[in-house]
Amino acid sequence: MPRNEPTEVTEGWGGGRSGRRKAVRYAVPVAVAGVAAATIGLVPAFAGSGSPDLPKISAQDLIAKIAKSDVQQLSGTVRVTTDLGLPSLPGGGAGAFGGAGHGDGPKGKDGATASPQNKLMELASGAHTLRVAADGPTKQRVSIVDEAAEYSIIHNGNQVWAYDSGTNTAVHSTAAEHGKGARWHHERKDAPKDLPKGLKNATPQDLAQQALKAAGDTTSVTVDGTARVAGRDAYQLLIKPKQSASTIGSIRIAVDAAKGVPLKFTLTPKSGGAAAIDVGYTAVDFAKPAAGSFTFTPPKGAKVVEADKERAKAARQHGKDFKDRKGLEDFKDRGGLNVIGKGWTSIATIKGSGSGLPTGKGHGAVGDAGTFLDGIGEKVTGSFGSGRVFSTRLVNALITDHGTVYVGAVDKQALIDAANAAK
Repeated sequence: MPRNEPTEVTEGWGGGRSGRRKAVRYAVPVAVAGVAAATIGLVPAFAGSGSPDLPKISAQDLIAKIAKSDVQQLSGTVRVTTDLGLPSLPGGGAGAFGGAGHGDGPKGKDGATASPQNKLMELASGAHTLRVAADGPTKQRVSIVDEAAEYSIIHNGNQVWAYDSGTNTAVHSTAAEHGKGARWHHERKDAPKDLPKGLKNATPQDLAQQALKAAGDTTSVTVDGTARVAGRDAYQLLIKPKQSASTIGSIRIAVDAAKGVPLKFTLTPKSGGAAAIDVGYTAVDFAKPAAGSFTFTPPKGAKVVEADKERAKAARQHGKDFKDRKGLEDFKDRGGLNVIGKGWTSIATIKGSGSGLPTGKGHGAVGDAGTFLDGIGEKVTGSFGSGRVFSTRLVNALITDHGTVYVGAVDKQALIDAANAAK
């Protein structure tokens, strides 16, 4: 598909660098693998004629168009493709709740875990088809469809259902009503607890909102031509890190020219090759979905799990109040999780307790585990001592022989430098 070369305007927004600082703030998560947020510096650029032929628009105006979009009703089909360089994850053919006996959620038929979180693991690799529908902040439906079964989460008012047709198991829970006026695709503090974040944030607009929350000087943002996505005209917003240590090459967001809704989100690693994350609508309709899309009645013979009761039972069995945060505070007091650096090169660290990973020099199971880790992790050294680096296409992690962890969407040398600096 032909694309225009972006024209970069160097004088900034209404007064150079100071004007850019006054721009609305957005955030760029390198936390696609659970790391940290980065910042974006907005560089004005314009999309000219292309395919399709659309009026010129600056990057800041296109971002403002996304922010102002108030689409609350839509339905469509989303294709999710993820290639992080991770091994294939189990669960694809074993039902939507994963293997038997695993996980912390309530238990369903045949011992399968009825926690929606387990289904999310499947989205971390491979290609998947989602059907989505929304009618304001109180009615949403997301269905993950595969060849053998369908898994759906339905939110209607204070009622939340999760249903796996593969195991004929349904999970029911209640949630507080959402406040009026909130957009369905925005993350809110009052979001139902049983709508897993990964499923709520599995559409292009969700990912784009996360990728555009903060501005700074670490990123170039331009408008790079136009495209047709799901039969609709769209501008292409191109986001590139300026920090060379980042493993992220670019993020491209196709934005509906009329509605301002992101239609496609593509993240490409700096190493090249296929996109690491590619999420886009293959069909979309902005009309009001049928009311029946948000109703659910368990099929005959379905195993129904009442999640609220299961949680209360689990709390009693563990003999503690789940609201007790003492353990978290103790974790913080011991050094806990910390984030160093800024922007795309933010690194999350967890201070070790003095013992690291097992090595192949051990005996029995410990030695076997160490030999396995030696085969997949690269041995590195520095003034910090020694450790192993474990890599994916986006995220690298350094675990020192003292047990301290450094992880981020950065290259190996950035992790070693961080460990050396913390020595």
